[in-house]
Amino acid sequence: MRFISADYLYTLHSKPIKNGVLQINNFGEIINIFKNKTEIPGQNIEFFNGLLCPGFINAHCHLELSHLHNTSNSVNGFSEFLEIVKTRDNYSKAFIIRAIKSAEDQMIKNGIVAVGDICNTIDTLELKINKKLHYYNFIESFEVKTEKSKEAIAKALLIRDVFRNNNLKATITPHSAYSVTPDLMRLIANVSDESDYTFSIHNQETEEENILFKDKKGQFRDWLQSINASPKIWNNRSSSFSVLNELRCKRVIFVHNTYTNLLDLKDEYYCTCPCANLFIENKLPNYSIFSSDNLCVGTDSLASNSQLSIIKELALIEQNSDYSLEELLKIGCKNGAKALGFSKYGTFEVGKTPGVNLITGFELSLTDSKVQKIV
Repeated sequence: MRFISADYLYTLHSKPIKNGVLQINNFGEIINIFKNKTEIPGQNIEFFNGLLCPGFINAHCHLELSHLHNTSNSVNGFSEFLEIVKTRDNYSKAFIIRAIKSAEDQMIKNGIVAVGDICNTIDTLELKINKKLHYYNFIESFEVKTEKSKEAIAKALLIRDVFRNNNLKATITPHSAYSVTPDLMRLIANVSDESDYTFSIHNQETEEENILFKDKKGQFRDWLQSINASPKIWNNRSSSFSVLNELRCKRVIFVHNTYTNLLDLKDEYYCTCPCANLFIENKLPNYSIFSSDNLCVGTDSLASNSQLSIIKELALIEQNSDYSLEELLKIGCKNGAKALGFSKYGTFEVGKTPGVNLITGFELSLTDSKVQKIV
């Protein structure tokens, strides 16, 4: 049993508590929360200078692309980034697995406790079986030719079932509105079952996506036509948000949203990956349009990011928004847990096992702050 305290305790369930104390058992479960040490006389209290918050939730990651780290120092837009991703198979399996393990170790060190991870392969399976972190595995499916939609869903089902057979959470999810035929979108909805809590989809990451659906032209249409994609992809949809009608699920996490505007917003969760957005597009979303109640944060992959650190992502958001410190911590902890259905994470509440992070150097901004994993 441990009693842990700091200058401030951000429960993210109630108001911050100055000199608050967490009582935690040997399994990391919160047994009680005290307003100050006078409520528990005689106990050995571990006191830290700084603030305590729950473990971070990385709501969007591509762990299996970790071996592409430092492939390029910069890219000129989304198309160039795709060329990097296309080289993913030019490496040995042993090299890929080592990079995946190193990336997970980095996330643990940086206070991340749970991850929404995009999977196109089973390369991360062996690591996830050890359950050092809690993963929601989004088995990504994409296909732009109608006649190959059944083949695409069959491949995704094989991968999903491998994860599920190893007691890991897995949901088949569409890559994006522009890379999935309406037929494949319906097949994804049809194979969804009671084990699926949410879907994750890349959304409005580039301006070309908006041009495709709004004006039915542009670079994306030219590219899709060049690979004989089904015209139904752009002709049958007024916008990417039509996926909500086709997926018929409890919730959707829209990821990136770099070119999303206020009129686009729906009552869903939105995930931002600011470091990756700057790397790929040199642009950030307009954070003023997003509520701090349904915005979460991810790191994307090491192919598009120099590190897997939620505190660094939050620092970038802080520099480009008016969110308070408490709102930023909600974005980094509570909202991602809710979006992914991780009920034991995200807030300090009795009965939860959310992990405990110590943040120091936050007084002026999060830019120079540091994170230490306490529990």
